[in-house]
Amino acid sequence: MRTLPPPLFDLSPADDPSPARLVVGGGCFWCVEAVFLRVTGVTGVRSGYAGGTAATATYQAVCAGITSHAEVVEITYDSSVVSLGTLLQVFLGAAHDPTQLNRQGNDWGRQYRSAIFYHSDVQREVAARYIAQLDEAGVFGSPIVTTLEPLDVLYPAEDYHQNYASRNPANPYILFVSQPKVDALADAYGHLLTRQPGHH
Repeated sequence: MRTLPPPLFDLSPADDPSPARLVVGGGCFWCVEAVFLRVTGVTGVRSGYAGGTAATATYQAVCAGITSHAEVVEITYDSSVVSLGTLLQVFLGAAHDPTQLNRQGNDWGRQYRSAIFYHSDVQREVAARYIAQLDEAGVFGSPIVTTLEPLDVLYPAEDYHQNYASRNPANPYILFVSQPKVDALADAYGHLLTRQPGHH
């Protein structure tokens, strides 16, 4: 992962009143959640499913790839402490690889797609401008494939998925997939880290 330039277009706290929220998908939600729980200004992170129907909003159905859902995390944050643009910087630079289409590493399928589920036109504009900024600068060397999708309904994931990495540190997936992303966050964005992982 890498340190990205900050977005040229961002929202002020007045334009993004707290409690503000951002919903993103970037592969397994365990990994994305683990990263954002460490970011100063983030007040809550909830794993869930977005992009599909209530009937298919289950881990079994989503993992089977038979739904339109993506695994996502809902990030609640204090916009006077951390901005939407900064969170997008972490999402695209440390939480996942936005150039991988419908996959992250060994996790394959549309449920692992890179996506930003926007809930307002201005949130979509910030994301779209930042992606264009990074693509024009050739930051990744490959095009960003992150989709921008309107947020309809967020379905919370099953309880055992919430705060999964913190509660299952010895899980091999957490050790070898999630933890390196948290380490990348510390390397690239150490100034944004909280001293302790966040809490729901």
